[in-house]
Parts: sequence; structure tokens; C-alpha cells
Amino acid sequence: MAKGTHDFTADPRNETILINVNGVMTPRAEAVVSVFDSGFMLGDGVWEGLRVHSGQIAFLEAHLDRLFEGSKAIAMDIGISREELVDRLYETIRGNAMGDQEGVHIRLMVTRGIRSTPYQDPRVVISPATIVIIPEYKEALPSTVENGIRLFTVHVRRGDPAVQDQKLNSHSKLNCITACIQATQAGADEALMLDPQGFVATCNSTHFFIVRKGEVWTSSGDYCLGGITQANVIRICRENDIPVFEKNFSLTDVYGADEAFVTGTFAGVVPATEVDGRILTEGRGPMVERLQGLYKELIERDVA
Repeated sequence: MAKGTHDFTADPRNETILINVNGVMTPRAEAVVSVFDSGFMLGDGVWEGLRVHSGQIAFLEAHLDRLFEGSKAIAMDIGISREELVDRLYETIRGNAMGDQEGVHIRLMVTRGIRSTPYQDPRVVISPATIVIIPEYKEALPSTVENGIRLFTVHVRRGDPAVQDQKLNSHSKLNCITACIQATQAGADEALMLDPQGFVATCNSTHFFIVRKGEVWTSSGDYCLGGITQANVIRICRENDIPVFEKNFSLTDVYGADEAFVTGTFAGVVPATEVDGRILTEGRGPMVERLQGLYKELIERDVA
């Protein structure tokens, strides 16, 4: 079964990685958290996916901004400073001898900590925040980046921020998981999700763009996570005089588009060749190929 933009080839080196659990480097098979941990019990926490290039974490400042803003929004104390967290990330990279390796992806997870009992109220938390850093050798498949993915529009909507604000990169991802399930059972790779008004919002694990008559469109962002890669694509469009718009648009606009693509930290810029059975391109189109090259250059500039 396809896994969308997150499809990858298993790497045997991942069996012996050391995972950083609250500052302690722990063999993968022994890395655990309590069954009373807020993340396991309630999805109470925030997280980031990070990509390592040439020994440096790409766009780290933007990712940390989002992590600390999210923790502040849910009144969660991460418990260590931003500088200490950066040190811990690079200690994890060095501890796994990944500093000179390519294809390293990191999942940084912070939960509210251990609860004294299974209950929602944060006042029952009895420990500092739980901080877990998982580094893996994991790269997007070249075939995915070149040939793209197929999307299916699901009935599951992006929620009203008064219900659960989609700006939070929270551990609770059931909304996106149910969307993903519907899309994969329909034979697609990822889900395209609409907002409460019926405009195109985002995908279940990536941000969505279309290309129409030389213009690049993405959603208004009202019902989406603030995407790091999405923002970087908007940036490179503006730097290279490519018209780019954040706006409301419908599925009719999508079906009539010249190209479509999705963005995310793991795979970067990936063509979306088919939406709801409408074939937009065979593989990547010229705009997607150009943006992939510009995005790669931006990464090199950032980690330099």
C-alpha cells in the first residue's frame, strides 16, 4: 500500500539508533515512556519533524518558533530553554554519528509529562514535560518526488478553530488520521481536505498548492497548520518573481489546474498528479520541477 509523501525504504541502521528520552540516550528497543504520559494518554503535547542536511538542521529557527508558540498556546512548560533544546538535538545527532550523514530525519516530541491518574486536567501532571527525540535514516523515495502522488477529497473537514485550532501541531491527529484512512481506502495516497465553507484547505499530512496559468495558489491558511515548507515555497516564489497567492479556491479550480503539488518537511516539494480521478500531469510538471530546484537551493543556503 502506498504511504504518500512519507513512503520510504527501510534502513537497517535504524534498528540500532539511540533515542533521546529526557536527555538520556537510550537504545531503540529500550526507549519507552510511561503509560501515564500525557501524550500517550490524551495526545497532550506538540511536535516537530526536522530534516538534517550536511550535519545541520534545516530551518531550525522556524521549527522552534512553531514548537514554543504551540507550547505557550496550550500553557505547557517545555522545561528547558530554546538553547538547551538545540543542544539536545545536536547531542542526539552526534550520539548516533549522524553528523556527516545525509538522509536523516528527526521527530521531536514534547508532551505535558506524567499524570497521576487518567484525567484531562493538567493540574494532575506530576512531572516535567517529556521530551523525546527520534533520529532516523529516512528519505523520501525518488519515485515519489519524480512521479508524484494521487489525492482523494474526503468528507472529513478541517475543524473550526473554536473546536480544535488547526494551527496547533498537536499530538492529537485523529482528524488527519480519519481523513487518511478514507483516502487510502479509496485507493489514493493522501487525503485532500476542505475547510468548513467547502474551500480547499490542506492535505492530511502536507500542504497543497495548484498552478494555474503561471500562478501558484495555496489556501488562505485559515484552517491549516502554519507550514514551514509551505512558507518557504511562498518565499522562493516571491524571490523569483513567480506570482503566488494565498486565497480561497474550490475543487473546480483544482480540477482545471495545470499542475498541483504538496509540501512538507519530509519530502519537500512533491507533485500531485491526480485529484479525485482527474489527471493533471504525468509526473512532475515544469513549475514543480523548477520549485524543487529552488527549494533545494534554499536548503543549502540555510544550512550554510
